[in-house]
Amino acid sequence: MLGRLSFRLAAIIPAAILLLTSYRVYQAATRPAPFDFNADRPYRVERVIDGDTLIVEGGHRIRLLGVNTPETKHPTKPVEALGAEASEFTRNFVRGGEVQLQFDRERRDAAHRVLAYVSVDGRVLNEELIRAGFSRAETRFPYSESMKRRFQKIEEEARTAHRGIWAPAAP
Repeated sequence: MLGRLSFRLAAIIPAAILLLTSYRVYQAATRPAPFDFNADRPYRVERVIDGDTLIVEGGHRIRLLGVNTPETKHPTKPVEALGAEASEFTRNFVRGGEVQLQFDRERRDAAHRVLAYVSVDGRVLNEELIRAGFSRAETRFPYSESMKRRFQKIEEEARTAHRGIWAPAAP
């Protein structure tokens, strides 16, 4: 009897250790990396993912608040009309390599991306994407009501001027 118990423990203990180790690795991989949320310093842009997402130093993924540009990198969707243009617009906007980030009450989204307003030389990329017609003002998410109103006003200007997604020939 004691021999069978020892045999079972000998089988269970390594399996339990493996399971615990796997769980710890999973936790580390899904936990967002620490981010300082410092609005007083510039952040170096490493890469533009698409029109509304970029990577800054340290590999931190930044998702622009209040905009949703056409997709270019979505795993289950094809490249959408004006997606490449929105991505290029963002690349050109951050071309100097450093941006300022401003944060709102929600600091991360469900995908653990850092949520921010991105500025270069006092110009806010989030606003400029809407102004150019690459995004509607996305107001269903929790962020500043005053920013929502600013974005809605800019969207109305883009609509009136028929820019981007508001152009008569736009898909």
